[in-house]
Order: sequence, then structure tokens, then C-alpha cells
Amino acid sequence: QVQLVESGGGLVQAGGSLRLSCSASGRSFSDYTMGWFRQAPGKEREFVAAISWGGGSTYYADSVKGRFTVSRNNAENTVRLQMNRLKLEDTAVYYCARSAARRAAVRTNEYDTWGQGTQVTVSS
Repeated sequence: QVQLVESGGGLVQAGGSLRLSCSASGRSFSDYTMGWFRQAPGKEREFVAAISWGGGSTYYADSVKGRFTVSRNNAENTVRLQMNRLKLEDTAVYYCARSAARRAAVRTNEYDTWGQGTQVTVSS
């Protein structure tokens, strides 16, 4: 059974940077699109970024485009989210997830395995 474990969250001032990591157990990591989502208190879980199985295609929500970068290392079974120029509205629990989709997967129901989440708090 695949498990996803996020790390790297924390408290950062607005304008700062954080790098989130997600480690996957099990086989066939490179067969799957990997995505990052976030959920703020009282809000729906929303798409942040995704990366195709080989890393050749990336997708971003408009709200993070140009500030966040998703990457993966299939040899290490990890996917990362580099977050720069953080804003107050980036505060949320961030989740990584796995999808069997072979195209841009931006909906939560396209993902079948989720991590437990890591808190990111941006302060003023």
C-alpha cells in the first residue's frame, strides 16, 4: 500500500520561502502524476500544482503561477513544492496526492492517495 508523507511546512513571514517535500513508499511512483493541494480553514481543498509522471509537464493554479515550482525525483520517490514570495493567503494545510491520470489532473476526485498534510502559515 502506498503512503505519502509530507514535510517542510512551518511558519514564515510574507515574502519568504518554504520548500515542501512528499516522500512516497511502495513501487511504481514514476507511473503516477503527483499533485499538491491546499486547504485553508473553512474553505474547500484546492488545486495548487501537479507534475506528470516523467516530470516533463507541470501545471499550476493561477494564484501560485510564477511563485511556486513543483518538481520530482523518481529515483528518490519524492515530489517537492518550492514556494517563493509567500503571501498571507497561502496559509493552509498542504497535501500531496497521487493520480493515475495521464493529463493535467486538477480535481480532487482524480487523486486516489493522499498524504496527511503539512501546515504552512504565512505571517505579516
